[in-house]
Amino acid sequence: MTVVTLGETMALLSTPAWGRVTGGSALPVGIGGAESNVAIGLARLGVPATWISRVGDDAFGALVTREIRGEGVRVVAAADPAAPTGLMVKEMRGGKPWRVRYYRRGSAASRLSPSDIDASVVEQADVVHLTGITAALGPGPRKTLDHVIGLARAAGTLVSFDVNHRATLWPPAEAGPVLARLAAAADVVFAGPAEAALLLGRDLPGEPSFELGEDLARELAKTGPRTVVVKLGALGSVALHGGEVHRAEAVPVTVVDPVGAGDAFVAGYLCGLVSGEPVPGCLRLGNAAGAAVCRVPGDWEGLPTRDELGATEPVEVVR
Repeated sequence: MTVVTLGETMALLSTPAWGRVTGGSALPVGIGGAESNVAIGLARLGVPATWISRVGDDAFGALVTREIRGEGVRVVAAADPAAPTGLMVKEMRGGKPWRVRYYRRGSAASRLSPSDIDASVVEQADVVHLTGITAALGPGPRKTLDHVIGLARAAGTLVSFDVNHRATLWPPAEAGPVLARLAAAADVVFAGPAEAALLLGRDLPGEPSFELGEDLARELAKTGPRTVVVKLGALGSVALHGGEVHRAEAVPVTVVDPVGAGDAFVAGYLCGLVSGEPVPGCLRLGNAAGAAVCRVPGDWEGLPTRDELGATEPVEVVR
C-alpha cells in the first residue's frame, strides 16, 4: 500500500536559543515541509511513500532531496535552475520556538505545474495526500492540485486533504473558497477547528471541544468528503465516517516543540488507513504519532517508528 504526497519542502534555519542573531551567529540548517513530513512519517511507520515537488538547483535543494531520500522516501523533484529552494527561519526565544518566517515567493516549488506530475505515480498509489499550503503558493500549484485530483479520481486513488491554512501566505477571505473546493473534492479531510470553520464560511463558534469537533465534522461531511477528521490538539481528535463519530483523547506528553505534530498525526492516521485499520485505530495511531513529535525539537525528527508509538488512549464511539 503506497502513499504519494505533493508540496514544497524548504531549507530550515533556526536562530540561537536566546533568539538574537548577531554577526558570526551559527544557525543550524535543516529541512521542513508539511507534505514531506507526512511522507517521512509514513516511511518510518513502514508505509512506502513518494514525495513530488520542485527544488532549486542549489545547495539547499540538494540538502532537501538528500535528507528526504535518506529517510526512505521516494523523491520525484526536478531541480529548477531558474528559481531557488524555499526557506523558512524558526525564531527561538528562551530556547523554544517562538515564530516561523517563510521566504517562499518565487521559489522553485511555487513554479509547480501539471507537467511536473508523472501520471503513473498517482495512478499506482493507494492514497495521494495534498494540503492547502500548496494551493497558497500560486496559480500553477493550484492547477497542479486540480490535475492530481483528476488523475486520482480517474484511477480510483483515494484523495487525502489537510487544510493547513497558513494566514501568512494568504488571507482567509482569499483562502476559504479555494480550500473549501479542494476539501469537497477529497475523500478524507483533516482540519483544525478554526480551519473547519473557515471551510464552512463562518467564525469559530466556541473553544475547541469534542462536541464542537463533532458538530464541525458533521457539517463538513455534507460538502462531499467521506471522512472528516478534526484535530483538537491537546484534547485529541474526532472523526466522522459512515455516519458514526469517533473520539480519541490525546496521549499525555510534555511538549518541547509542537511544530509538525499535525503532520505526524496525518501520517499516523494514513498509516492506519492503508493498513486496513478501522477509524478508531487510525485515530489512535495519529494521536500517538503527534505526541511523539511534540517530545523533541524539530518538525519531523521525532517522527516515530511503529515500535516506538507506545500505548494510546481508548476511542469512544458516539452514535
